[in-house]
Amino acid sequence: MNDQKMHVRENAITESNGKSESERFHHTQPKLGKRAHELQHFGEVMTRLRIGLSDEVRSQSVTELNQILADSMMLRDLYKKHHWQVSGITFRELHLLFDEHYEDQVKLVDALAERIQILGGVAVAVPQDVAEMTRILRPPKGREEVPVQLSRLLEAHEAILTAARDSAARSAERGDDGTNDLLVSGVIRTNEMQVWFLFEHLIEEPLTEVK
Repeated sequence: MNDQKMHVRENAITESNGKSESERFHHTQPKLGKRAHELQHFGEVMTRLRIGLSDEVRSQSVTELNQILADSMMLRDLYKKHHWQVSGITFRELHLLFDEHYEDQVKLVDALAERIQILGGVAVAVPQDVAEMTRILRPPKGREEVPVQLSRLLEAHEAILTAARDSAARSAERGDDGTNDLLVSGVIRTNEMQVWFLFEHLIEEPLTEVK
């Protein structure tokens, strides 16, 4: 008797809502696996963007910024790799320093990517694309000695600084003051400061004896 009452009640609910319980359950589930055409291809810039810069100027800046962004993302990840894998008598100091520099590079990467989007471009984003674009040499998967770690970081910094200075000069000539400001005040100054801290660790000084 109770089963019959339950069946009658379920039928009443179904009729009142116009849907069965299973249909309503299916309706509340997330719809996954979506794919569609890209809204904007990499390398393209939005046209007629109202920021007072021509499409050509913005396109040139976006191209240069994306290269610096890819190299900066590689440098950022080098810092995290060395933060984890550093060893030796200077372990604690370099372990902390590498992580501090990593956090600074994270902020720079975000600023560079946002500048590219502001200019109407598309910022390089995923590791596979960064690996294809970067000019920074890929390190081995294993652990390396501290002098090698420092040398790799310094070489990466130098590549970024050279590109940033060249791009800063060109962006100033094009009238792209926002890009020039980011490169000079952000990329160049931060990288120069980090080079200073790294370089001093390569000066051979005795710990207990005077030369």
